[in-house]
Amino acid sequence: MSQYQIAVIVGSLRKDSFNRALASAIVKLAPPEFTFTQVKIRDLPLYNQDNDGSPSESVKRLKHEIKAAQGLLFVTPEYNRSIPGVLKNALDLASRPYGQSAWAGKPAGVIGVSVGAIGTALAQQHLRNVLAYLDVPTLGQPEAFIQAKEGLFDESGNIGAASKQFLQSWMDRYVEWVKKHVD
Repeated sequence: MSQYQIAVIVGSLRKDSFNRALASAIVKLAPPEFTFTQVKIRDLPLYNQDNDGSPSESVKRLKHEIKAAQGLLFVTPEYNRSIPGVLKNALDLASRPYGQSAWAGKPAGVIGVSVGAIGTALAQQHLRNVLAYLDVPTLGQPEAFIQAKEGLFDESGNIGAASKQFLQSWMDRYVEWVKKHVD
């Protein structure tokens, strides 16, 4: 049985982030041959092309973790109808210098949760545009625009009963997507 290492990139720095909670809960729906590790992005410097030749240790770590993964899982909030700056910064840092992107060819899933009725629909669309340019094959269906409301998580922090069937089907498709691109 193959083992699949998945890098999880959460686009929120907030300690009690709904998206961090979603990232921790949804990975429990994956089969045992999938291992998920949240990639740290809070300590990354702002992207500056002047630093391409001598990246910081945190940028080197980010690129190493992305390159070592067989797949990517992006879990993003929506800020002002787009992706958070910290997520865009991580995407930029690991894609540079030009021609040395850590992201290229890694199959990805995009999901997110928000208190708004349309979840993170616009942030996900913007993220998909960036990922397309970075040559990241991204799962298109099913889309998952999740609203943070009572019952999304149970008292143990797992996916709640009302959302479990939908999110299990999303995870099943994501697993198929990764296997299709890795095997």
